Amino acid sequence: MIPLQDILPRRNPPVMTYLLILINIIIFFYEVSLTPSERVEFFRLWGFVPAKFFDPYFAVLTGEPAYQKYLSIFTHLFLHGSWFHLIGNMWTLWIFGDNVEDRLGPWRFLIFYLFCGIFASFFHAYIYQNSVIPVIGASGAISGVMGAYFMMYPLARIIVLVPVFFIPFLFEMPAFLYLIFWFFIQFYSGLFSLVLPHTVAGVAWFAHVGGFLVGALVYKVFCRRACRFYQDEYSICGAIIKFGKK
Repeated sequence: MIPLQDILPRRNPPVMTYLLILINIIIFFYEVSLTPSERVEFFRLWGFVPAKFFDPYFAVLTGEPAYQKYLSIFTHLFLHGSWFHLIGNMWTLWIFGDNVEDRLGPWRFLIFYLFCGIFASFFHAYIYQNSVIPVIGASGAISGVMGAYFMMYPLARIIVLVPVFFIPFLFEMPAFLYLIFWFFIQFYSGLFSLVLPHTVAGVAWFAHVGGFLVGALVYKVFCRRACRFYQDEYSICGAIIKFGKK
């Protein structure tokens, strides 16, 4: 299932969501300008490498200054390995980010986004502690945004595209159904990557899982006080209140 858009109004323009998308695109164009060997080195320096944090011997062997690995905690969230990787992440952020930012406000949304992305990467790194493969991409942070959306707007409608024998079918479904389906795909793909690493390798599945879970659990901490208990027809409590008034 490919999400195309959500049917959910917003009150304010998603300035931070636009800015994050723009920054990711600019950095990707810089990556494209590099030669293949330069790009590999760029990802090694600025990507998140689990072994740098969990294997002290590897950290020494790299010969990099200590600040380099700590900067990579943030920088890896803005790197992408291909056009497909970039477009997929930015499209998902475009769909789910605006409404979450609407509730959090732009600066709280930015902090929430970075927090989820960093937690997601360390969640992945804890499972693959000896991995020397750089983790890159915004998907961990975006998974956190999706987790927050799941808790805030479970009854919002998502338009999804389902290709059946090369014929595209469009469906409208509740957000919670799509997001639960998406989460279990990530979770079981992560399990398969542990058992059969060659079948679903190349994707940090557990970063997606960790990002989604932490986003769903801590989003209220980042909400503006006025919106912390805000309910509308797209939330479960809001729907119950609306139903009770009928």
